[in-house]
Amino acid sequence: MAKTTTKYVCSNCGAVSLKYQGKCFECRSWGTLQEIHTEPEKVPREKSSGGAPAPVENLLDSGTSDFSRILTGIGELDRVLGGGLMEASAILVGGEPGIGKSTLMLQLAPRLSPRKVLYVAGEESPNQIRERASRLSIRAENLRLVAETNLERILSVIGQEKPSMVIVDSIQTVSSEEYQSSAGTITQIRECASSLIRETKRQNIILCIIGHITKEGTLAGPKALEHMVDTVLQFEGEGWQRYRIVRSVKNRFGPTNEIGVFRMDEKGLEEVSNPSEFFISGRISDVPGNSILAAIEGTRALLVEVQALVAKTGFSMPQRISTGFDLKRMSIILAVLEKRLGFETWGQDVFVKIAGGLKLAEPAADLAIAAAVASGLQGRPIDPFSVCCGEIGLSGELRAISDIERRIREAAHLGFRKIVLPEANIRELKPSIKKLPITIAGCRILHEALGALNL
Repeated sequence: MAKTTTKYVCSNCGAVSLKYQGKCFECRSWGTLQEIHTEPEKVPREKSSGGAPAPVENLLDSGTSDFSRILTGIGELDRVLGGGLMEASAILVGGEPGIGKSTLMLQLAPRLSPRKVLYVAGEESPNQIRERASRLSIRAENLRLVAETNLERILSVIGQEKPSMVIVDSIQTVSSEEYQSSAGTITQIRECASSLIRETKRQNIILCIIGHITKEGTLAGPKALEHMVDTVLQFEGEGWQRYRIVRSVKNRFGPTNEIGVFRMDEKGLEEVSNPSEFFISGRISDVPGNSILAAIEGTRALLVEVQALVAKTGFSMPQRISTGFDLKRMSIILAVLEKRLGFETWGQDVFVKIAGGLKLAEPAADLAIAAAVASGLQGRPIDPFSVCCGEIGLSGELRAISDIERRIREAAHLGFRKIVLPEANIRELKPSIKKLPITIAGCRILHEALGALNL
């Protein structure tokens, strides 16, 4: 008889330890290890390697693909997915509770008609879903509802209904009879998701898994499943905000870091066709500390407002707070401003915020951060008709960035008159770009760029 083994699994990152310890060795979280008892089955030696091996094919061999895309009719969602839903794919939709994950999935169902959609509700009853659909004016004759949390019964329903798409809301509520742990634990989430993915791929069904996370991302669901699914869509923004941002964190069939912008209203989530206008709407151009960045998110160019507030500190150690931008990178930019340009940032609290709830990771945002901070330090507004982008080196030089033509076109499209960028990017521009109604100012060092922005 096989011996029962005891393991300790982290509910945050899924790391496995053979002995209990207060802190997880992988993610350094305290009190997240859960005791799991397993009984491994011995596989007979003669059966462990049985069966014919899989055929080996050449990369250049011609063949037909069994996969095709299905357009959802929601432009922003199709963009994030890389052109639509891929057949036999597994999609993980993560985000905080109440941010709009279930609403988006419910709005998706009628757009796939006449394909059958099976909605597995683990948190709501069918009547509650009908009431929400009525409130959102959604009529989907192709949508089938089942309130079930048992994995085995869910797989049985999938086999009977044979839908084209299955929505599981949410994976934290699903449990299997084969495991003793309760629903929501790392073992249940991982094993149930694996069974669902394996079965839906076998039947060529699209699987959408909804998973909840907290602000710190400490819940087991999405973090433990990211490597198992084909696509990970992450909702960004707060539940109380009107706008929602859906970001493609992982996508085997399309670009990553692509974003879709939605607006939450009485009829559910409505797509925002021009996100740049949303990110720079409501700005006050004559206030020091505001700059406009020409950013790239996925394959899309966006204009984003960067805000900086600089005030005399009342503490022995000045505060450095950043929202939507890496704090360590902001500290490097402040050091360059002080060492290379003589700006006195010591003794000043510096607060940086990316308006609209967007999170920036690309190096091209350095120049906009530096310009906003310099504007706040001098008390002088930046030219309201100018945008900027560029990476700042530790010597104060501006380094070349990517996708410069799309940034210039987006700035010219929205009526800006000047764009400040690294001088190294000027040599890459096509003649058609130089004919656009916008002045292109190439700068070699940070001091020249700030001067071009009237600082």
